[in-house]
Amino acid sequence: MEIIDTTLDGVVEIRPPRHGDDRGWFSETYKKHTFRDAGIDIDFVQDNESFSAPAGTLRGLHYQLAPHPQDKLIRVIQGSILDIAVDIRRDSTTFGQHVAVTLTADDGNQLLVPAGFAHGFCTLEADVRVAYKVSGEYSPVCERSIRWDDPDLAIRWTLPAGGPTLSGKDGIAPFLADQPDLF
Repeated sequence: MEIIDTTLDGVVEIRPPRHGDDRGWFSETYKKHTFRDAGIDIDFVQDNESFSAPAGTLRGLHYQLAPHPQDKLIRVIQGSILDIAVDIRRDSTTFGQHVAVTLTADDGNQLLVPAGFAHGFCTLEADVRVAYKVSGEYSPVCERSIRWDDPDLAIRWTLPAGGPTLSGKDGIAPFLADQPDLF
């Protein structure tokens, strides 16, 4: 397993090895002791999967507060996404900064987004399936979001000419500066 540091402490890209032959390939995408040996000791408690039909579907930027914060391990099982992690730890030297990583089913790469970061992604093609593990169960009371197009974040999303396809909730999320509930 290859672990690639990003510019944000704790956010890493993970590239599990694929073992292939004339039939295709096999890959262990998560193995607790392998991750622990690599310094990633997270107790994942829930697996999620999303499907996005149109290219340009944007989901995020989401996070959960205590007592249900979520570390996330994201991978694409069909298609490709631009995956974003934003540092929302108020005392961090990288507060408000983000990283963007392209995740694809063909590459099999993953992104680890720890609690203390908002997470979002935009589909780069139609019919995309994303799977992710989380360390805290979903809690609507603890769920928060930050506006995807916050000018202070300056995220360069890869969007179609007509703009993103958003949920109603994501379209009205507050800007980072207006968000009282952070880490």
